[in-house]
Amino acid sequence: MANFKKVSEVNEARMELHDALQLTGAEISINQMPAGANVPFVHSHKENEEVYGLLAGNGYFEIDGEKIEFKARDWIRVSPNAKRQLFATSDIKYICIQTKEGSLVQFTQNDAIIY
Repeated sequence: MANFKKVSEVNEARMELHDALQLTGAEISINQMPAGANVPFVHSHKENEEVYGLLAGNGYFEIDGEKIEFKARDWIRVSPNAKRQLFATSDIKYICIQTKEGSLVQFTQNDAIIY
């Protein structure tokens, strides 16, 4: 088996990369929503923090009752216990990265092996 997996052409409204890339340390999804749409539920997590990156468009989050504007090239980290919901003001495309809070023990600089 090769030491890598590759996925091309993400054209779905939501694509989970966990299975496609056989991820073992993070949950990553690529998402698209049309203007006026929203994640259809408020949610939080037991252990996982989320990082959202807005790749295109504009929208906003409601996090613990606070409205946070979200525009292309913005990134936001949300703590596990925060109640969150995402709304699309225009057509949006975003990435969501989910990992266990506090689990990172090596940063690239300390983990890399240079050949």
